[in-house]
Amino acid sequence: MAMQEMPKHRDLLWPTLKALEVRGGSASIQELVEQIADDMNIPDFILERLHSDGPRTEVEYRAAWARTGLKNVGAIENTSRGIWTITEKGRRIQSEDEVRELVRIAKLERQNKKREASVGCQRGAVVDLAEDDETEEDEAGWQDALLDVLRKMEPGAFERLCQRILRESGFTKVEVTGRSGDGGIDGAGVLRVNLISFHVRFQCKRYTGSVGAPDIRDFRGAMVGRADKGLFMTTGNFTKEAEREAVRDGAPAIDLVSGSELCNLLKELRLGVTLETVEVAKPEPEFFAKI
Repeated sequence: MAMQEMPKHRDLLWPTLKALEVRGGSASIQELVEQIADDMNIPDFILERLHSDGPRTEVEYRAAWARTGLKNVGAIENTSRGIWTITEKGRRIQSEDEVRELVRIAKLERQNKKREASVGCQRGAVVDLAEDDETEEDEAGWQDALLDVLRKMEPGAFERLCQRILRESGFTKVEVTGRSGDGGIDGAGVLRVNLISFHVRFQCKRYTGSVGAPDIRDFRGAMVGRADKGLFMTTGNFTKEAEREAVRDGAPAIDLVSGSELCNLLKELRLGVTLETVEVAKPEPEFFAKI
């Protein structure tokens, strides 16, 4: 039976662990969310509800909090490329009640440390206030700011940005067309993989909400017979119907790039995104003991 209410982040702790086990011990964020949605039988109308203005859905937002909680207790870990894996400690967790209690205790311990650090600063003590559990919610802040910039771009400028992204990603002969009456096709390019070349048509849409299945069907209708693949890029999100339509049997597949994925692409390519290393000072008592 499908659930009718939005799951809380603590409801997603145990499903996240089980989803990783089902996926062989590791999974991308998208794979995790899809597996959790299937396992919990979450209906589309809940899955498609956006968090604020997007690009993430509310389920994705709460699933991120769940992953952060699990990471804080050492049950899962992630790589810089966003792949999550279950740890040996995570495999030893036996029940939903157990994982909830572990996360609850870890949260209380972090809160106590912050309070102690605050008191230490007030007394003039040297205290390391560096946060040791950078959450995905902190990570999402820069994405929201970046998407706000992207949505304010002129249509032509946004198309040229997508053109640059494709070129930086290995496409050649990338052209922006953007002609009216062209069925929504904004450009074309060629992607060469070893000895094989794929002709690609792309559409880029500055959007706040979710792109629906009709948009995908219209785009496919315009590209059929003119390309091997389709690529739909947006600053918004895609409905579940749109995702299913993109890979419908018997029809040319269309790859979808959501706002969150677009932000990560820009970050990886270092296009309009600067990465900074935070310097943290930590006293070394051993040094002073040797003087």
